[in-house]
Amino acid sequence: MNRNALLGLSLTVVLSTVSLTAACGKDDASPGGGASTPLIGVDYPRSDTDFWNSYIKYVPQSAKELGVELKTTNSQNDIATLISNVQTFQSQGVKGVVMAPQDTAAIAPTLQQLATKKIPVVTIDTRPDSGKVFMVVRADNRAYGTNACQFLGTKLGGKGKVVMLQGGLDSINGRDRTEAFNECMKKDYPGITVFGEATDWKGDVAATKLQTRLTSDPDVKGIYMESSFALSGTLQILRQRGLQVPPTDPRHVFIVSNDGIPEELKDIKDGTIDATVSQPADLFAKYGLYYVKAAIEGKTFQPGPTDHGSTIIRVRDGVLEDQLAAPLVTLDGAAIGGRPTVKFDDKSLWGNNA
Repeated sequence: MNRNALLGLSLTVVLSTVSLTAACGKDDASPGGGASTPLIGVDYPRSDTDFWNSYIKYVPQSAKELGVELKTTNSQNDIATLISNVQTFQSQGVKGVVMAPQDTAAIAPTLQQLATKKIPVVTIDTRPDSGKVFMVVRADNRAYGTNACQFLGTKLGGKGKVVMLQGGLDSINGRDRTEAFNECMKKDYPGITVFGEATDWKGDVAATKLQTRLTSDPDVKGIYMESSFALSGTLQILRQRGLQVPPTDPRHVFIVSNDGIPEELKDIKDGTIDATVSQPADLFAKYGLYYVKAAIEGKTFQPGPTDHGSTIIRVRDGVLEDQLAAPLVTLDGAAIGGRPTVKFDDKSLWGNNA
């Protein structure tokens, strides 16, 4: 072979090698192509509450920190839309899915479909009634109901009437909070009458039912809102009835909310509500993505304490749940019924850093 032919062959080999290397690099960096930057589908359950809007804000921040790429959808509290969104994720080649199904029974067939295709799922805030997921990231929702019961039971001295504005009972969160609140009241405060009002997590429904209840029972002295979706309507009704008065006023209606949004913390400071449970919107975003990335990388977890101050429990075969801290927040941070609380202005609360 002459010198020119040899040089030509060498150049061809070098160019081929460069092309192959470039092609491999491009594939690794493409969406879902590399283990270091997996493509993850995140479905936002709704965007009509301050809590979920905060979660939506935290997700891309956490994705950047964890080094993952996102495809996002919003199912707007509709299970059919969620199922359709998951189909879209699959067509886009996602390697894992994070979701927060509000109807925790109807999502089972979709979970089975994803499992068949070996696409790991992490649910945040809610836990499916059946089916397997890699991890559930939520807090102890029964503790929410129990803490609210202890707070109102203590403030009312074990007597009187309270309204519980329930969430959707097709959701395990609504059922957990409702059942725990009722059980605690029956056991510890039998002198308190509880009026349970189903609202399906809808603020207008909650306002209408509260208005009706206060008309028939104007001596109600406590309200437990299972989510901040009912906050504005509740305060408006109390204001219209002349009941939005300081806790020192005998007419004051004690209110416990649930979420820990900035507005609730401000209302506690102002004396318009008395307590809330701080659900960690920031940590829901962070650990939802953390666990689905871990699943893609083949990592596994076991029940027990975590390195971030929570505990993983085994709910049933094939389902682990990381129960993040969700403290009861009050004006002074004093213990209620022997249970610790956190002061409203504590900087550890995500609502004070939003």
